[in-house]
Amino acid sequence: LIVGPGGAIWFAGNRKGYIGRLDPASGKITRYPMPDAEAKDPHTLVMAPNGDIWFTVQASSYVGRLEPKSGAIRLVKVPTPGARPYGILVDSSGRPWFNEFGTNALGSIDPKTMALAEHRLPDPAARGRRIALPGDGGIWYVDYARGFLSRFTPKSGKVEEWQTPGGPSSLPYALASDHRGRLWFVETGPQPNRLVGYDPKTRR
Repeated sequence: LIVGPGGAIWFAGNRKGYIGRLDPASGKITRYPMPDAEAKDPHTLVMAPNGDIWFTVQASSYVGRLEPKSGAIRLVKVPTPGARPYGILVDSSGRPWFNEFGTNALGSIDPKTMALAEHRLPDPAARGRRIALPGDGGIWYVDYARGFLSRFTPKSGKVEEWQTPGGPSSLPYALASDHRGRLWFVETGPQPNRLVGYDPKTRR
């Protein structure tokens, strides 16, 4: 879920094919159904600088945009079969970036034309799950299948990788960046799970 203007709570109606809006003052829930019945599982939401809500639809392989003022939803199908769009964030220009958890690719969408681009990652086994945009021009993601923290540079297509402390079986999952540009992620393979921080400036 995400919190929008006025404190409204927006949530993904996963398995029910809608995005919901909860008014915390009244408790009223408004549902915004997917315009395509195939898009059954809205998964992750993020709010763009202009107030639009972008979201992934994982098993159905769509990425969508909801305009809160009108309630209009537009869906874009990810062309790679079984792509499983998962984590999603919006950069400073309003362009959404997302993981394709079912294949070795990142995706992006032009918010003006709604044209979708897939950016192939060099290792066929790579499976990015969550994404972070710390403001350094790179698209950071955790490679859940191989145990890496990785950075994709959109201008060059270059991919850099750092093996996580837990190694190939670390299963890095949740990922976020803080106000200093540091990356934080959780290794879900080790028991108990481990929180790991990485500073791109010092590379430690």
